[in-house]
Amino acid sequence: MTAKEWRAANPELKGNMRDYATINQLICLINMENINAVFINEGMAQSYRLQKLNQIAIQQMNHYNHPCSSFVKWYEFD
Repeated sequence: MTAKEWRAANPELKGNMRDYATINQLICLINMENINAVFINEGMAQSYRLQKLNQIAIQQMNHYNHPCSSFVKWYEFD
């Protein structure tokens, strides 16, 4: 979802998507930003970068949200 799509879907919310993201989503986003920088430095084409980043993001979110993931439980704040 793009920022524009998020704003259209959530007109009552102020700020941006990151203000409402879960810790798992924020960790994944930071990782994607870093991996994207590596891909750019390697000269990877944008279309291929997007494809790879999408695959990696899906894998990471599946891992972070898995009930047996101790990494995620360590970061949960109550």
